[in-house]
Amino acid sequence: MTGDVVRAYSGTSAEEMVRWLAEYDISGLPVVDGDDKVIGVVSATDLEPVRRRTGSGATPDAAALMSVPARTVRADDSVVRAARLMTASGVERLPVVDEEARLVGMVTRRDVLQIFARPDSAIRDEVMDEIVVRALWLSPQSIEVSVHDGLVTVVGSLESSGQVAVAIRMMRQVDGVTAVVNRLTYRREAPYQEPV
Repeated sequence: MTGDVVRAYSGTSAEEMVRWLAEYDISGLPVVDGDDKVIGVVSATDLEPVRRRTGSGATPDAAALMSVPARTVRADDSVVRAARLMTASGVERLPVVDEEARLVGMVTRRDVLQIFARPDSAIRDEVMDEIVVRALWLSPQSIEVSVHDGLVTVVGSLESSGQVAVAIRMMRQVDGVTAVVNRLTYRREAPYQEPV
């Protein structure tokens, strides 16, 4: 996600938006209201007639050009959800909003692809360091983790069924993970409890 977002307001002129697209090398702008809530999106395609125009006279503003309703994702949504929404909506970018629908960033198709193109070694390192060692407080030798094309395979034995469930859920949320093959066993049926 890009956090520093160029944004338009309802009254922003088409000429100004065309200039911003060129100046910032972007292909679209979210349109926000006075509270920074996303109300629409203007794309380069929406602005194409303005670019071709040769005569003088009034030009439309963002309110007249924007696509509504704006397709948005929340900051805590998964990358997979963003990718699915982009595909279903046929868009290249989505405004990212907070719990009050205020603009906090933009995610583009390029952002999504970069996450899924993450090297297997980086995924494995994050699973081992962030989940196995830091979150579950386990020795790195306690389970075996391998990653191939984003597919994580995990083998070993943990203390409880709850610990296994938490480990698998956390692994599925790591950027670049396409799926998790769970070959973990456990010693007892019990919910997960935080280490003390």
